[in-house]
Amino acid sequence: MATAFFVTGTDTEIGKTTVAAGLLHAARKAGFSTAAAKPVASGCELTADGLRNGDALALLGECSLPMRYEQVNPFAFEPAIAPHLAAREAGIELTAALMAESVRRMLALQAGFSLVEGAGGWRVPLAGRENLSDLAVMLGLPVILVVGVRLGCINHALLSVEAIERDGLRLAGWVANIVDPATSRLEENLATLADRLPAPCLGQVPRLSAATPAQVAAFLDLRLLGRCMRA
Repeated sequence: MATAFFVTGTDTEIGKTTVAAGLLHAARKAGFSTAAAKPVASGCELTADGLRNGDALALLGECSLPMRYEQVNPFAFEPAIAPHLAAREAGIELTAALMAESVRRMLALQAGFSLVEGAGGWRVPLAGRENLSDLAVMLGLPVILVVGVRLGCINHALLSVEAIERDGLRLAGWVANIVDPATSRLEENLATLADRLPAPCLGQVPRLSAATPAQVAAFLDLRLLGRCMRA
């Protein structure tokens, strides 16, 4: 039974890809085939093979099905700026429908466990009045929220979930990624998140010196996704 999720975060630079790669690794260890997409990425490096993004490469490395880089990251931009601005500078009208077309090709591979990773948070702008959340709505996937645990994370998490539910999508689970271990009243903050968020916490990922997918996967429990994870 193939299953897929859309991964978003409470902000940018909160370890969304680190957690997504860990989830893919955990799925592989559980015996699932894996595939992933990061439909748009800015801050790419120009290589002999073309523009390459470190986050997209990390996801590609955890895909058990054979995939080309362009299948994972069809829209890659060099400037490390907001994707809609990078696309505009490149002369591309970056729409949700355009990205959905490429993502659906990845989902058609029917991996046992697939992830679509967004960019930044839930309301990242695209062309015109569209947002990246419109892509998630078009795909209709349940959402996994990566909460970057630091001062202010409760507000960011609650507002993100409100927006996800307002858009008609289901929060399947969330992950606490502790980006600031010195957060005052850390345990109390985590308890408040667990009490307020309407989905199970799939794990608490501590600050790791080398956050490899295998290390991150050790802190995640895909069984908490319930019936979505039945093979």
